[in-house]
Amino acid sequence: MLHQRTIAKTIETSGVGLHSGKKVEMTLRPASENSGIRFRRMDTDSLKEVHAIAENVTDTNLGTTISQNGTSVMTIEHLLSAFAGLGIDNVYIDLHGPEIPIMDGSAASFILLIESAGIEEQSAAKKFLRIKKNIRVEEDGKFAEFRPFDGYRLTFDIEFEHPMIQNELTHFTFDFSTMNFLEHISRARTFGFLKDIESLRSNNLALGGSLDNAIVLDDYTIINKDGLRFEDEFVRHKILDAVGDLYLMGHILVGEYYGYKSGHDLNNKLIRMSNLNANCSGQTIPHSPQTSRCHPSVWFVKFIMLCCPHLMLTHLCCNKSVLILSEFIQSFNSMLWFYSFITIN
Repeated sequence: MLHQRTIAKTIETSGVGLHSGKKVEMTLRPASENSGIRFRRMDTDSLKEVHAIAENVTDTNLGTTISQNGTSVMTIEHLLSAFAGLGIDNVYIDLHGPEIPIMDGSAASFILLIESAGIEEQSAAKKFLRIKKNIRVEEDGKFAEFRPFDGYRLTFDIEFEHPMIQNELTHFTFDFSTMNFLEHISRARTFGFLKDIESLRSNNLALGGSLDNAIVLDDYTIINKDGLRFEDEFVRHKILDAVGDLYLMGHILVGEYYGYKSGHDLNNKLIRMSNLNANCSGQTIPHSPQTSRCHPSVWFVKFIMLCCPHLMLTHLCCNKSVLILSEFIQSFNSMLWFYSFITIN
């Protein structure tokens, strides 16, 4: 049986909200089993809690917003994607502000934050949702679909009339495992177009956006000096968003998600439809993963080096760098790689 997880200790960070432009202080705290993921607004007159479930989604314009008890939390998808990637089922997120900080525009900073807190296995079983038949929502030539599959797979197609987003760069298929997520998805950043910025800001959106937390394209190319982290970073980020949105199911998907030009709105509608559909069934899956022969430390060190290229191996003689890597490795070794190639019995 695969067990639920929470973080081992409380940890704090801060950053700027992508849309609000406001500084946000955020604290992650351990939560008991079956609590789920719960946001708490600490900047309101009284503490107000918002449960991260699909039914609480109230806005999907350029991000996922959830609301409950008279309060809202914006832009939750990147943090939820990190929780999904590391298998965190139960956690409290205390916020002094209306929005999750955007950090670098990907899930990488949240991965490092969670790993620094450590991961603790709990007694209760994880919850899974198996897709038995195709379930699809479609609007204006776009669609999101669940298909039966023995495992968890995401496929995405995007379509933009831009010379930097063409041909083979518009399609990606991803078999979900923690290792695959860390290496191929977690570092993909959000993106936008220079021509849209004035309109967005006039509508109080993207007020905190910058070249430090988003890929920005003009009519011909990318204006970020450092370029892309992946040649197809755009479609990979769409998968990162989908992983976060789908974590609002409250279950781990046993099936394939396929999105064609989909976004937060269709993703949420697909989840709500599946929650009401007889072609889905909740279940517990026995612990029978085919574990990788690669030691987890190797993958996490690689992840650190990808996120922090200044920590080159030639500099590891520095005691401080060795200490930092050792602390990450020690935390990472405590993890169980339960997502690695799950086999359905």
